[in-house]
Amino acid sequence: MQFIMGLATFKTGWQRQVQYFGHEQGSRYTCLIYDNRGMGESDKPLARYSTSELAKDTLALVNHLGWISPRQLHVVGVSMGGMTAQELRQLFGQSWLEAPDDYGDFPTNGDRFAAMDLAKRQDVEGFTRKGMICQAIAAGWHHKSPEQLSELADKVGRQRIQVLHGTVDGMISAPHGETLARELGEDKGVTKIVVEGCGHVLHIEKTGMYHKILEDMVEKVEGLE
Repeated sequence: MQFIMGLATFKTGWQRQVQYFGHEQGSRYTCLIYDNRGMGESDKPLARYSTSELAKDTLALVNHLGWISPRQLHVVGVSMGGMTAQELRQLFGQSWLEAPDDYGDFPTNGDRFAAMDLAKRQDVEGFTRKGMICQAIAAGWHHKSPEQLSELADKVGRQRIQVLHGTVDGMISAPHGETLARELGEDKGVTKIVVEGCGHVLHIEKTGMYHKILEDMVEKVEGLE
């Protein structure tokens, strides 16, 4: 399983998924996480970034690992990472922020998120203004026409595509998820899941649900020819 991170966030944002899929389910899954260019431990060249260039970075990485067998790789992206995944073939709901911390280490989920963000910003080498701006350009310039999305779905296979979106996403609003699912071919087999009351980062807001959704999708895809 390859996890592609979103804008201005380190690969460690996938820690819960790595714990679950890579460790607790390690006999079945192998996980790949990495920092996108411009962030964390990856290089930070000053240039105009694009999601297609980020996808080339991703492809170079999996080729280097030898993960090139047909239908071998399950790709999971969040936010800009989802845009990058498209090139290959959402923020929080207030109620979740105010709820007690899922793991019990902080008073609330919001406190945990704030601590994660502070830790990221204290890493002055990994989190830079240049890297964030360059990644923001990549996300802002990302565009796929209905024709391109239809072609993507034809090549991947609509039964192998899932669109997951929260209803209170403050960064990429829910209608965008509806449009994406429709243009990919929801009526022809693409799976769309809308999570009521959730925001932009479902893998943190609804960790258990998110893992179950991924497991079900992987099982479904592996059952296809």
